[in-house]
Amino acid sequence: MPAKTKIEWTDTTWNPVTGCTKVSSGCKYCYAERMAIRLRAMGQERYKNGFEVTLHHDLIEEPFKWIKPRIIFVNSMSDLFHEDIPFEFIQQIFHTMAQCPQHIFQILTKRSERLRRLAHQLNWPENVWIGVSIENESTIHRLDDLKHVPAFIRFLSCEPLLGPLKNLALEGIHWVIVGGESGPGARPMRAEWVDSILWQCKQQNVEFFFKQWGGVQKKRTGRILHGKTYSALPRLAYKHRSANLLFKRA
Repeated sequence: MPAKTKIEWTDTTWNPVTGCTKVSSGCKYCYAERMAIRLRAMGQERYKNGFEVTLHHDLIEEPFKWIKPRIIFVNSMSDLFHEDIPFEFIQQIFHTMAQCPQHIFQILTKRSERLRRLAHQLNWPENVWIGVSIENESTIHRLDDLKHVPAFIRFLSCEPLLGPLKNLALEGIHWVIVGGESGPGARPMRAEWVDSILWQCKQQNVEFFFKQWGGVQKKRTGRILHGKTYSALPRLAYKHRSANLLFKRA
């Protein structure tokens, strides 16, 4: 059985790839890098290469073993569209996802240019969601790349949110996640940045999920915004059994 993750917007993780490299300011204090280094120090075989990009061919078919529907974050410890991952390997991952319609698979990338180039060579079943990370105005171009992907559900992860995002054109986007940076060296997130994105989502009829305020000790700051939690999923997803299960727990 896969272990349940502490990530608020998913059930579990699946990591047929581990390791990555930094591409923008949001990567500066990467939690996955810290974890990979810790796991290597603990002697975990899959992290013997630390945070170098490593393909785990034996995990490609792992979701076939999971009968109970669940929402699965793909490559929480890497980036599926990293330039060092062969296209054939990506195709194998997509084949597995297509053959497991009981699950929802969430892919999140900072490599939006490669995603855009490869998107029309891949099969996008309804249970595969695709998102891009946008941490500040310098990465807003990822939103335009995302809109060219023929996925059923497209989403943004504005985490860590490092600056204001004032003019988000959200047509064709179904979900926005916002969160502050956490862990050692966490950079602060201003409340007005969050409020601006929340207002833009309301104006453009896009579902909003507030993940955390962040900080060195994120449990203390929590995820309450204006006296409530925002835990919406994309409306199109509610027909899927896995989404309904997560929605009931929120």
